[in-house]
Amino acid sequence: MTMNRIWGLLVVLVFFNGCFLDDVKRQTYAQARISASNKLRDTNVHSRPKVVKIGSVLAFDSIVGKAAKIAVQTAVKDVNSDPSVLNGTKLELTIHDSGSSGFVSIIEALHFTSSETVALIGPESSALTLMISYIVKELQVPLLSFRATDPTLSSLQCPFFIRTAHSDFFQMAAIADIVGYYGWRRVIAIYIDDDHGRNGITSLADQFASKRGKISHKAPIKPNATRKDIQDVLLQVSFMESKVLVVHTNTNWGLHILDVAKDLGMMESGYVWITTDWLSTIMDISSPPRKSFAAMQGVITLRSYIKDSERKRKFITKWKDLTTYGMSTYSLYAYDTIRLLARALDDFFDHGGKLSFSKGRPNQAKDSQGGLLNFNSLTVFNGGKILLEDILKVKMNGVTGPMEFTSDRMLVFPAFEVINVMRNGFRNVGYWSNSSRLSISPPKPPKTNQSNSTQLLNTVIWPGETVDKPRGWMLPRNGKQTKIGVPVRISFQDIVKEIQGTNRYMGYSIDVFVAAINLLPYAVPYQFYPYGDGRQNPSYTDLVSLVNAGVYDAAVGDIAIITNRTSMVDFTQPYIESGLVVVTPVKKLSSGTWAIFKPFTVELWGVILISFLVVGAVVWILEHRRNNDFRGTPKQQFGTTLWFIFSTLFFTHKQSMKSTLGRLVVILWLFVVLIISQSYTASLSSILTVQKLSSPIDGIESLIPRKDRIGYGARSFVRDYLVKEIGISEARLVPLELPEDYEKALSDGPNNGGVIAIVDERPYIELFLSTRCQFSIVGPEFTKNGWGFAFQQGSHLATDVSNAILKLSETGELQRIHNKWLLQSACSSQGRELSVDRLELKRFKGLFFIIGLACVLSLFVYLVPTIYQYTKRKPDSSVSSGPRHMQTFISSIDEKEDSAIAHSKKRIRETSSLESNRDQMMHL
Repeated sequence: MTMNRIWGLLVVLVFFNGCFLDDVKRQTYAQARISASNKLRDTNVHSRPKVVKIGSVLAFDSIVGKAAKIAVQTAVKDVNSDPSVLNGTKLELTIHDSGSSGFVSIIEALHFTSSETVALIGPESSALTLMISYIVKELQVPLLSFRATDPTLSSLQCPFFIRTAHSDFFQMAAIADIVGYYGWRRVIAIYIDDDHGRNGITSLADQFASKRGKISHKAPIKPNATRKDIQDVLLQVSFMESKVLVVHTNTNWGLHILDVAKDLGMMESGYVWITTDWLSTIMDISSPPRKSFAAMQGVITLRSYIKDSERKRKFITKWKDLTTYGMSTYSLYAYDTIRLLARALDDFFDHGGKLSFSKGRPNQAKDSQGGLLNFNSLTVFNGGKILLEDILKVKMNGVTGPMEFTSDRMLVFPAFEVINVMRNGFRNVGYWSNSSRLSISPPKPPKTNQSNSTQLLNTVIWPGETVDKPRGWMLPRNGKQTKIGVPVRISFQDIVKEIQGTNRYMGYSIDVFVAAINLLPYAVPYQFYPYGDGRQNPSYTDLVSLVNAGVYDAAVGDIAIITNRTSMVDFTQPYIESGLVVVTPVKKLSSGTWAIFKPFTVELWGVILISFLVVGAVVWILEHRRNNDFRGTPKQQFGTTLWFIFSTLFFTHKQSMKSTLGRLVVILWLFVVLIISQSYTASLSSILTVQKLSSPIDGIESLIPRKDRIGYGARSFVRDYLVKEIGISEARLVPLELPEDYEKALSDGPNNGGVIAIVDERPYIELFLSTRCQFSIVGPEFTKNGWGFAFQQGSHLATDVSNAILKLSETGELQRIHNKWLLQSACSSQGRELSVDRLELKRFKGLFFIIGLACVLSLFVYLVPTIYQYTKRKPDSSVSSGPRHMQTFISSIDEKEDSAIAHSKKRIRETSSLESNRDQMMHL
């Protein structure tokens, strides 16, 4: 029923009852309403009425309405029997039966327009609540509903509406979390096609969207549906791929849906049924027949979480004495709604509020037929806005726990139990709250510390009495084949090739796909469809777009997994690693006449020669005074030193070291010589035995600053990557189709209309090089990706085929297929495309530093005591001339150590004798 029809119905009702206030004339008495409202706060007179009238509209023909009627009546009785609640004021409750009819609900609500009612409770339907909210808005009467959970019922649309239970917004968030926890991506929504059902499913879709999930199909059931209508809807659902079904309906229709599903075989293994709290409400209030319990086995449902407390236990004990109905959470919320209203009325009267109503209006309005509408019997509660504010300010602990409203009129601390229905009852498998989300631990208020468990839900027994998590989807039972697009390539057909005259394909990618499909635990009927004109390679991005658009269910081939494609489809696990490489012509290098000098660079040769001379000089200095092998004429000493130091290269030196410092330097030098000689031998062996290749290009970095043209695979993502990511000018890029085009462009070169290099994916280049040894890959791969199969987003085949590819890899079958199609290279000896680098000085800096440091320290340790001894032997050296002094020092250094010691002792004796003679002469 549209809003215009609702208002038309209201106008007809007012015409017969004479008690409706038309919006057109509202301003004629607005000032009078303000004046009356201002008189409510009288600080001098403080009195409370004996009786306050409240009304309720409930459906007596529903189990929720019947139980709620008992709950609100009990609450009124408890309030009236406790003088501390309203300080002597009594509540007078009037309940009208809506008969679950919108028409009757409006009539029953209009009965309260002339009875000076200050608040309405109910109804339990969101659709009926919306209708009545327009009436209470005009009457300025707060409307409190414990069952109208439609998330679209807002304070802007319904300013006098207050929800005293949790919105379906939180239920849908809990369901989205449950679906995400089990890894399902698509669900089917089954719901009653009214405002409550549609708005709840819209909220569910929003929750799924935030988690990359999706409602793949919406299955509405009309409100007055027959069993045949329900059966037709569920039959359509049974032919769909997704088997995760979310049912959002009311207590009147829910069991019928599950009963029909049971008869259609939709409660078997493989299905997932999740319901909103209507199912737990039915199970709590009444005992469903055994047939219905069989239909519910394995279903997951929600129930508002109400923490156990003394108030709750007392009320449940009292409830068992009042009725045979079970206790549902909505009965508890209905009871607390009355208590909440009583607390608000107490605050209202404490602050001087009075029961004041406006009756009659000075003017009358004409209806559409020209007749007059009478408003004389209308009563407007002048204190309605103030009471509304007092209700929203209440903070209390009820049987449902803390009752407090947020700024958007939501009850604080939304939380639900996650319940698994079993054959003879149900069990709790976890909890959900807006703060802690899913958990096996009971939720606590957000302000308290709560440790989140790593286990989000306990084990669930699913339909078919299995504990194994359902896959969540099955292939449709309507025999529909999976449409798979296959690119029709004109180059590198070892990867994908169409068998002429048939609808069959062969090649590396096809074999991998077929092997993966054969590993699935179920049959997948599929049909290949060619994509491309056969004259040029097709655009793979366009092919992926067709999968996204639903033209194909999947695409199989050498499809690179890149960013802009992953946003359109779901890819499987890569079945081959790929990446961009540079291929260019190379020249073979011969060893040459002077190959023996190639292992080291010129700089390294020079440093080695200098090192030999320096170390030789240091050893001579350290050994000259002690070692006879290093003495003789200058010519003999020079020859001996050169022979010694260069013979260490072959470890054939015969001279023995006499000094400790000399031994230390020679040991370190022999270590350096060992490393240098071994490195030289290894490098020379490589130069003389391994074929070398040379190219002016050594990778993508060397291509960027050049101006030469570069080739790439036509209609591939390589062009966009080189332009946007690498920064190469588009004018330099040349698209190439066939391997023959690659070969000609590289052979011609940039100066003859060709290209200096080609950039393409490694598998293509390896196939290209398999019989073309004059070209080679240079440099490393400069981007990493892989090839995968593309499926529509949310397709469950993508996950299962990915698992199958992993199994192929683990068993070695994937490598076998690779070797069959791609391992055909006749140029496998070109594993090292470029020549081995010559050994450079920087690789031996550490060695030369060590030997240099050893030489310097040894000379320091040797020269310091030598100079000291020289100064002691030459006390009169200060008066000697500079050249004379230096000659004397050099002579002392050149002198053999034994002779120097003897001369030193002789001089000491002569000095002592002279001093003794001098002393004798002085005595004489």
